[in-house]
Amino acid sequence: MTLVKFNNGLKTNSNPFFNDVFDSILNDRFISDKLTNRTPAVNIAETENDFQIELATPGLKKEDFKINLDKNVLSVSAEKKTEDNVEGKKFSKREYSYNSFTRSFTLPDSADHTKIEADYVDGVLKLTVAKREEAKFQSREIAVK
Repeated sequence: MTLVKFNNGLKTNSNPFFNDVFDSILNDRFISDKLTNRTPAVNIAETENDFQIELATPGLKKEDFKINLDKNVLSVSAEKKTEDNVEGKKFSKREYSYNSFTRSFTLPDSADHTKIEADYVDGVLKLTVAKREEAKFQSREIAVK
C-alpha cells in the first residue's frame, strides 16, 4: 500500500522549502481546528404525529450527549475529550478529535414537551418530539349544503 500525499492546490512545485513551510502552517492543529466546522449537520422533518430532528454525530457515544429542554428551546450538546498522551504512541499527525458542540432548536407551540424521545444509532442522534393531540391534522369529509 502506498501513501499518497493530497495536493490541496495551494502549493507551487517550484520550491520544496516553500511547500514545506506552508504545509506545516496549513496543517497546524490549532489553525485547522479553528477552520473546521465542528457543528453536526442536522435534518428536521415534520410528520402527522411528531417532529423529528436528526443530528449526524459519528464517533460519539450516547453517554457523551446532554439534552435539555428550557421552556420551548430544546438544546443538544456533546463533549468528547481525546486523550493527548497515548502510551506507546508518538503521533506524527493526529487529525480526528471531536471537541464539543451545542445545537438549539425552538419548538413550536404544537409540540408536546412531555413526550420527547432520543435514540442514538450508527452515528445519528434522532430526537422525536410528539405533537399535541389538538395540533395533529385530522382529516374529515365536509358535506356540501
